[in-house]
Amino acid sequence: MFSSEQIAELEKNENVIKCSVKSITYSSEFKTLAVKRYYKEGVSPKVIFSEAGFNLTYLGKKPKANLSRWRQKYNTSGKDYSFKEGRGGPGRRKKELIYRNDKERVEYLETKIAYLEAENDFLAKLRGLKRE
Repeated sequence: MFSSEQIAELEKNENVIKCSVKSITYSSEFKTLAVKRYYKEGVSPKVIFSEAGFNLTYLGKKPKANLSRWRQKYNTSGKDYSFKEGRGGPGRRKKELIYRNDKERVEYLETKIAYLEAENDFLAKLRGLKRE
């Protein structure tokens, strides 16, 4: 848990995109550099984070845990992987429907309109019922 003073200090760091009471979002450049320095050059997590301008008393054991998690992501995504910002994936975003042709799209939209009209009629009937 970070205090408001700690959050303000962390957000001043060029390697931080944003910071909340519970978490820090690091820049993709910093993640890539940190993984390379730790696993290829053997630089310790504490040194990497302190050289990057982080106050280690705020972070505790997080530097090593972060590097471990980032390395897994780096290794599973290939050597050219850059840590793209943004959370979520296809499962978290609203999927865009793909239609084979305009006719299919029109049929879908007509069906959706009919459903919504039926839903509105049902709700209107519910509002019209008197409570006893």
